[in-house]
Amino acid sequence: MLMKTLKLLSVILLGSLLMSSCVAEVIIEDDIVIDEPRITLNQLLNSYEIWYVDIHRTTGNGDIPFMEKAFTVSFLNGNFFANNNLVGIGDNGNGFGLDVGYYDTFSMDLDISHDIDGFYRFEVFQLSSNEIRLYHRPTNTSFYLEGYQRNTFDYDLVFYENIHYFLQEYEVWEKVYTSNYGALNEFDNENYLQFLYYGAGDNFRSSQDPNGMNINDIYYDYSGHYGVNDIGGNLFRKTLTLDYDYLGNEHFELSVINDGKIELFHQASGTVYRFVGRGYLQFKNSKSDTEKSQNETKRIRKSDFLKLNKKL
Repeated sequence: MLMKTLKLLSVILLGSLLMSSCVAEVIIEDDIVIDEPRITLNQLLNSYEIWYVDIHRTTGNGDIPFMEKAFTVSFLNGNFFANNNLVGIGDNGNGFGLDVGYYDTFSMDLDISHDIDGFYRFEVFQLSSNEIRLYHRPTNTSFYLEGYQRNTFDYDLVFYENIHYFLQEYEVWEKVYTSNYGALNEFDNENYLQFLYYGAGDNFRSSQDPNGMNINDIYYDYSGHYGVNDIGGNLFRKTLTLDYDYLGNEHFELSVINDGKIELFHQASGTVYRFVGRGYLQFKNSKSDTEKSQNETKRIRKSDFLKLNKKL
């Protein structure tokens, strides 16, 4: 009986030693994992092909035009790319957009030299595996970026969530079709629509000039404000409200046929109109002559546009 007891104690002691040895090995393994070096900032920026700029979350009042107008940015071998236009998004630059400057990294600092807007230094904070914050200390402004690969990034979603900007990417929209059904109404006589940025006073204008006019010779008969809103459950259709000064509102359902043609269904009369864009504006940056029309079209923050829509 005594021998059985001693054997049992020996087994327990041996088992305890083996278990202790295993625990020690796990701790060693854990230490090795903790001590592995982290990736560099440049590796972090290159880990995703597309960084979506979530302008809704921007904080601070700094004026950094090339960030405020970008839908996406990319960091490729020292070159800085941006998708500033919705026309052609997903195709322009193989999805990266335009080459608008270059960048360099030092520890967790990101230096961007924009072709026109100049040099800016940001401090970079990693918030999650695919989210970073760019902090510009001189203006106390932060931009929040979400990382994606091109083959999983939803370019269509970005396009349709920002159609109000798409309307601004042509100097003017010319009516090319009116349906032969629908009640007669005053909008039948309007052949041109122009959409301007919020903050330009009246931010839409319309003209009854005949088709085929030179863009610079168009005389605008009416002006007012416009707003674009969602239709519940349908990403691809929107409501467009034209709020004419002193003349009331016109309401449409807006759909996009392609990057240069839109369709408006006039809700009151049941008439369908189609417009094509003329005078494409390439938004490379805020100061480039190629992006400016005679009305100095430019982008605004989404939050400002949402404030306008609430008034319509």
